[in-house]
Amino acid sequence: LPAFAALAIFSTSEYAVGLMISRCVAGSRCMRMKSEPSEVSVDDVLQMDGCKVGWFGVRNYQARNFMRDLCKIGDPVLFYHSSCAQPGIVGIGEIASEPYPDPTQFEETSEYFDAKSTQEKPRWVQVDVLVLHKVRLVPIAELRTIPGCEGMRVLQKGNRLSITPVNED
Repeated sequence: LPAFAALAIFSTSEYAVGLMISRCVAGSRCMRMKSEPSEVSVDDVLQMDGCKVGWFGVRNYQARNFMRDLCKIGDPVLFYHSSCAQPGIVGIGEIASEPYPDPTQFEETSEYFDAKSTQEKPRWVQVDVLVLHKVRLVPIAELRTIPGCEGMRVLQKGNRLSITPVNED
């Protein structure tokens, strides 16, 4: 995400602008993390202890691989709401942990239970995401108008992954 695109997106918050620009200019990988606000919203996370949530329930191999292989502590995150009346970017944060086994894969009563996953060989991982700041909603339609954002995977037809890199190294 080019610095000028970050400036256009986050113009309502000087702190958010400074954070995103400094990290994108420095070449940090930036991840888009998609959540359904009915399950976990940016407001929910801001109310949690430490404003941090384990990004549980990812059951797509490509999204899992992005999280497992690309997410590093301190990497910037665009918190994205989906499956709601107004999908779009609603907050910024950062990766707050190394990947670790998603405990929901072992919980038989969880909708994310995976009978083929074992403690010795877990199939699914999660990372902790720290929400730093809520921003005004930046809907997909607006993202499409910002120069430098055209390559974002979320704007590509048919993309439904819950975790994607925003920029490529």
